[in-house]
Formats: sequence, structure tokens, C-alpha cells
Amino acid sequence: MPIKRASVKDVRKTKTRTAYNTEHTAKTKLALDMARKSDYAPEKVVDAVKQLDKLAQKGIVHKNTAARKKSRLMKKANAAKVATKATAS
Repeated sequence: MPIKRASVKDVRKTKTRTAYNTEHTAKTKLALDMARKSDYAPEKVVDAVKQLDKLAQKGIVHKNTAARKKSRLMKKANAAKVATKATAS
């Protein structure tokens, strides 16, 4: 347990930040999972991309990490769209 007053405050801040970051990361993971499970439905993909942008903007994840995840998601979404068109034809 910290002794100095500043250390005690730092522990409190860390706990609050960790809770905030965990909550937002979980929301994003859920959005990504929903996009995958819905066979990359456009509205679900847009929701996941928005969540990733928010995480990057707030500094919860690095902007390059968010860009990489968005790129992979869009790559799979576009492949699913092409496969759907090929099946329909």
C-alpha cells in the first residue's frame, strides 16, 4: 500500500482509468464480434469501425492498432460481399 499522498491518489486514478479502458475495450470487442457473427452486415461493420475510431481518438489503443483492425475487418467484409454476389448470380 502506498504511503505518500500522491501515490495514494495515483492508485485511485489508475483504478478509475483501468475500469474506463476495460469497459470501452469490451464494447469494441463486442462490436467486432457482432460484425463477424452477422456475416459482416454493413451496419454492424460501420458500428465496429466507429468503436475502433473512438478508442484510437481517446488513446485507449494506438491509432495504428485501430487502423490495422479496421483494415482487416473491411478486407473480410468486402470478401463476404463479393462471395454473396457470386452466390446470388
